[in-house]
Amino acid sequence: MPRKAVIKDSAVVEIEAAEVAEVAQTDAVEPEAIEEVESASESVKVRKSARAEKPARAEKPARAEKDTAGEKPARDDEPRSAKALEEEGDIAADYLEELLDIFDLDGDIDIDVRQGRAYLAISSEDPKSNLSLIADPDTVEALQELTRLAVQVKTNSFSRLILDVGGSRQKRADDLARIVNRIIDKVNDLGEAVHMKPMSSYERKIVHDLVSDAGLVSESEGEGKERHIVVKPA
Repeated sequence: MPRKAVIKDSAVVEIEAAEVAEVAQTDAVEPEAIEEVESASESVKVRKSARAEKPARAEKPARAEKDTAGEKPARDDEPRSAKALEEEGDIAADYLEELLDIFDLDGDIDIDVRQGRAYLAISSEDPKSNLSLIADPDTVEALQELTRLAVQVKTNSFSRLILDVGGSRQKRADDLARIVNRIIDKVNDLGEAVHMKPMSSYERKIVHDLVSDAGLVSESEGEGKERHIVVKPA
């Protein structure tokens, strides 16, 4: 059974979670802008417990050493296979499991494949779970960047994985829906284009779908951190 975390002073954990976010914002490498992904039908589900005792793993044959010094992570324009994404999810889950142990947090890790990306969700059925300490949107983004970097070190390929903690992604999707509805009303009232604030490619995909469902047109503009969506009349 998963070991339940005991926190004697929640303020200590809050400080540690904040430090994780600060480290990620300082050291994380911002991946280049990623084009919106097309819907895919893969669905691979793996459930891991961040606290469950693991049986000893069988030793794998040693891989031939590959000199990757100075190499940049490879960018693949071709969609990655479900097997490759599942492997990416396993690497990410191992990394996140160690982080949960370090900060004495209790949670289960689900691995999925959605729209051509590895998708990891950390959750807990315990109503007294302390996952809320790292479920803040900024903290989740920071942890996601750290996890992507950990995967890139192992695979030498850019990672586009998505991390959700305690349902934070669904909450963000609900927030985006409310924002988009206001933007749609504004576009309809003014009859002209409205620029939204910069956001990640994952969030832009959500917005594009919402705008399309409303019968309007949306386009992405800008580069890097400034890439954002412009909503236009149909």
